[in-house]
Amino acid sequence: MKKLPSLTLTGITLLTLTTAAQARGITPKVVYGEDDRVLVENSDNELYKTLASSTAVQIKNSKLAASEDGSSFTVTSEKLKDSFFNVCSDERYADEMSAGNCSGFLVGPDLLVTAGHCMRSDFDCENYKWAFNYQSGVVKENAELPAEDVYTCKEIVNQMLNNHPQSKNDFALIRLDRAVTGREPLKVRTEGRAPIGLPLVVIGHPSGLPTIVADGAFVRTDDHDFFFKANLDTFGGNSGSAVFNAETGVVEGILVRGEKDYVWDNDNKCYRVNYCEDDGCRGEDVTRITVIPELAPGMTPEEPKEDETPMVGGMPFPFLGM
Repeated sequence: MKKLPSLTLTGITLLTLTTAAQARGITPKVVYGEDDRVLVENSDNELYKTLASSTAVQIKNSKLAASEDGSSFTVTSEKLKDSFFNVCSDERYADEMSAGNCSGFLVGPDLLVTAGHCMRSDFDCENYKWAFNYQSGVVKENAELPAEDVYTCKEIVNQMLNNHPQSKNDFALIRLDRAVTGREPLKVRTEGRAPIGLPLVVIGHPSGLPTIVADGAFVRTDDHDFFFKANLDTFGGNSGSAVFNAETGVVEGILVRGEKDYVWDNDNKCYRVNYCEDDGCRGEDVTRITVIPELAPGMTPEEPKEDETPMVGGMPFPFLGM
């Protein structure tokens, strides 16, 4: 479990992305304090298991092969230690299969929310599918997913990806090709904002892995209209994950940015999980769910104008890239 919030933060470290991570639309995250990640099927929290059933993984079409009768899809995946992440073989989840790109969650019969940088254009809508029930017990080498659990993006209802430092708004609301069956839309916050210290849990697909739950976290800051910071144990692939009030199961936001995932182990020539103190490093950025007007009418903050770039030392402060 994380330590109680100290309400003090270290300086913000600008995140950096590897070329491979950029190619997959992944922004880095990290583990804070103890590693609270657990495969959803191994969780002893029934609420979290129910919430997880309404979360999905984004998979590139080229990694999915439809069966002749159209009843299933075969997934092309590889163990995390063998993927471009090159995670050390003794790291947790190194032997789990990785195939996902981003995460998402159901908010209406056929509506799904993800990060804006995971769904930038109609090209992404056309070239990725969304799979529910993407769990470790199902995802084996050359796993077959039932077609009933796999959905196509029909249209982008609303999308925002603003690099302005006063916004950094990052979300996408998409419509799937049909109503989702066998699971319920998640409840979302529609007014107010998450207070500092609110307990949180995130459910998604870190590093493209099967569904993983990471709880024991809390809101660290509440000084920005479009997002808040938290000490969530998240990684690239968690982008688009639902961040929940850990006690009520209500969605507070969308995981979108964070600290560097892995650090290089020069002796073993592989990457190890990056660890930070609970109140250390930059924190993970969570887009407030209330910025999406279709979900929380009247709550969306006004986006800054192009000429509202803040001045630092008499010079314009540059936009922070993804």
